[in-house]
Amino acid sequence: MESNRTGRRTVLRTAGAVAAAMQVNRHLSIPIVTTALALALAACGASGTGQNVGAKGTTQGGGAGASAEHTDDISVGVKPDPKAVKLLPAAVKDKGTLSVAMDLAYPPTTFMASDNKTPIGFNPDMSRLIAAKLGLKLQINNVKFDTIITGLQADRYDFTASTMGATSDRLKVLDMIDYFKAGTGVSVPYGNPQKLGTHTLCGHRVAVTSGSTAELQWLPQLSKQDCTSKGKPAINAVTLPSVNDALTQLVSKRIDAVMYDFIALEWAARQQPKTFDVLKPLVATKPVAVALKKESALTPAVKAAVQSIIDDPKYTQALGRWGLKDLGIKTAAMAVPQD
Repeated sequence: MESNRTGRRTVLRTAGAVAAAMQVNRHLSIPIVTTALALALAACGASGTGQNVGAKGTTQGGGAGASAEHTDDISVGVKPDPKAVKLLPAAVKDKGTLSVAMDLAYPPTTFMASDNKTPIGFNPDMSRLIAAKLGLKLQINNVKFDTIITGLQADRYDFTASTMGATSDRLKVLDMIDYFKAGTGVSVPYGNPQKLGTHTLCGHRVAVTSGSTAELQWLPQLSKQDCTSKGKPAINAVTLPSVNDALTQLVSKRIDAVMYDFIALEWAARQQPKTFDVLKPLVATKPVAVALKKESALTPAVKAAVQSIIDDPKYTQALGRWGLKDLGIKTAAMAVPQD
């Protein structure tokens, strides 16, 4: 989500390109595997161009599975929750707008529709529902993942829904509220020619994205547990700016594996058949959290709104339409460290 942003949240530009959020001036195009990918992948990066690695068909509204492009506003018809609204700070209620930061480059949780205008995915859905439960309008800001926390601290945004995992360091500066589960997995080239396993990566080049929990927590932990503590060579971490870059390098054989948000890796594998395999078991599965500035006056209201969403059929709908139906939770608890 994280990436695992659970540590980021992804990758490809699925159901189409990603469009700037409501108040975003620049457009982010994220092809994950370009037309050239099957032949000789050139790194596309976050602003590259190329073939959309997206849904084979697009729909508005319902639609089954994570490969549909849902550009409808899931919050239409959702009424404010009086208990949550009562907790709103007066200044926010008067302003009437809630500002959320997210990196719109991570399908299926956070990306742009093919119209290059509409933020879509589970995180935009949740953010719209949070705003609706609070009786507020939503402003979505397209922000690089590794700058979100500083933006929250500087009061540029009210909150983030970006598949962010709770770590001890993050909890020193953020209030974090669990809203679903995600985790970290490992992707290898299709067919796994090196016969790698989740716990047999010693000495291999494994890409992680900058600022993710894969970089900060899971790869170092796995390297120590499986490798250096047993006298084997450490996992060779290769830090890259995006999972798009990582998967491009994986196909071009410059790295051996990618450690990232398993939701995104599985999405990539579905969108590019016979290109990637996701190893089992997963590295980790943990709750991920909506985050606000530490001791934000908005935290109680947002927490109440998230719980109201979890108790609403819209939560199951939002999870289901992005292929996350088994990753829901029951309680919007204040997050605890996952490191």
